[in-house]
Formats: sequence, structure tokens, C-alpha cells
Amino acid sequence: MLKLVILISGSGSNLQSLIDSVHKNGIAKILRVISNKADAKGIQRAEAAEISTSIIEHRDYSSKQDFEEDIVKAIDAIEPDYILLAGFMRILSNEFIAHYPDKIINIHPSILPAFRGLNTHQRAIDAGVKQHGATVHLVIPELDSGPIIQQISVDISINDDAHTLANKVLKQEHQLYPDVVKALADGRITIRDGVVYTQ
Repeated sequence: MLKLVILISGSGSNLQSLIDSVHKNGIAKILRVISNKADAKGIQRAEAAEISTSIIEHRDYSSKQDFEEDIVKAIDAIEPDYILLAGFMRILSNEFIAHYPDKIINIHPSILPAFRGLNTHQRAIDAGVKQHGATVHLVIPELDSGPIIQQISVDISINDDAHTLANKVLKQEHQLYPDVVKALADGRITIRDGVVYTQ
């Protein structure tokens, strides 16, 4: 059974999809949810599922290094197999990422390598592309540039705005992230030396 730590900053809807999936399928165990915001709704979701939580507010620290050191302490104490970022809105340092080689996974709301960074839905509409989507990828120091693990796409309709498109994509994210976790648990996806292998 995979051991997971999940980092969040907000509502935790992807967190909820992961909670529902691991409880239903027994594919993994979420050991702890860590938030950099005390008022993140995701903390309530975790507590409702009787999952251990930690609040480590970045605003309480004078430096990013000190902030990340406390996250590392919280994670290392439980030795997870993977650290999943689910709406964690802080850019991790190279040192943090290097501390967990092949272990940090993120979900990003675009079909990478298109639309790295923020405001992906409006940027996709402005670019006039016909499809948008989400990507689960391994985290490396370059933002939203790590090896792709799995992707999913949705059609952009003429009536879509950033809000409706975001809802379309989020619905697919809620399926994509648990699917990746299950594939990791089943051994259908493995990550070694920065390379993603699929069977």
C-alpha cells in the first residue's frame, strides 16, 4: 500500500477525490495532509476523513528555507512513498525537490507543455486552442516542466469562459489524479532516476 503525504493551500477538491479513491479501493494510505494556510477548506476535508493534518503557514516564517525545513521535518517523520501537490500554491525550492528525488508529484490544469504557470484556462481560451486539460507530472526545479506521468483533455466550446472551462477540467482532474495513484500502487507506473515508465 502506497504511503502518501498531500500538500494543499485551498479548497482541497482534488484532495477529496484522492480521499474517496483510497478509501474505496484501499490502494494507498494518506498519512498526512499539510497546508500552508490555516483556513484551507482541505484541512476540514482531511479531518472529516480522520487523516492527520499539519498547518505550516509560510507567513509565519522569515525565510522560505525555514518554512520548507519545517515541512521536511513533518514529512520525514512519516517517510511517505510519494508527496502529492494538490493545489499547493507555493513554488518549492531546488533544495526541497532534491531532498525527495522521484517522489514529488503535481497536477497542473493544462496539457503540458502548454500553459505553464497560472491562469491557464483564460490563456487557453485567448490562444484559440480547441482542447485544454490537465497533466500529472513529476516535479523538478523548472516550473511545470517535469516528466509527464499522465494527461487528460477536454474540448473547448465556443461558449466556454475561464470559469466553465475550469469546471470542465477540474471534473477530469478528479478522475486523473486517483487513476495515477492507482497505477503507481499497481506498479503500472514506476519512476526511477527522473524517468517515468509505464506498462
